[in-house]
Amino acid sequence: MSINKNNMKFHTRKWVKPEDLNPNGTLFGGRLLEWIDEEAALYTIIQLENQKVVTKFISEIDFIASAREGDIIEIGIEVTKFGKASLTLSCEVRNKMTRETIITISNIVMVNLDQDGNPTPHGKTSIEFVKNRIK
Repeated sequence: MSINKNNMKFHTRKWVKPEDLNPNGTLFGGRLLEWIDEEAALYTIIQLENQKVVTKFISEIDFIASAREGDIIEIGIEVTKFGKASLTLSCEVRNKMTRETIITISNIVMVNLDQDGNPTPHGKTSIEFVKNRIK
């Protein structure tokens, strides 16, 4: 998989703590996926200006390296496609200190919902920055 790292924005950092480790003493994959899913949801909520979004699909996950207690990781998200009621994102997680890639995910599909929980068009076609919305 090839992620365009030039457009990838790394906004969130996490400190790997003892409660985040698996029996091997490395970062538990399930914890990392929880962090990624939360980051994807937050990113989508901000882009679509709607707090009602859900994760519909996460593509193949490629664990490349691990992290250990005390490491600081950062989560990068990039929009790859605007659908009618969805947003497709790619993700890379890397070790902040070594810049080593820990995991990549090609496609995370987030769906915009209406008040009743049904998919609804969001009307967005490009990335918007919050500073550009404030008049």
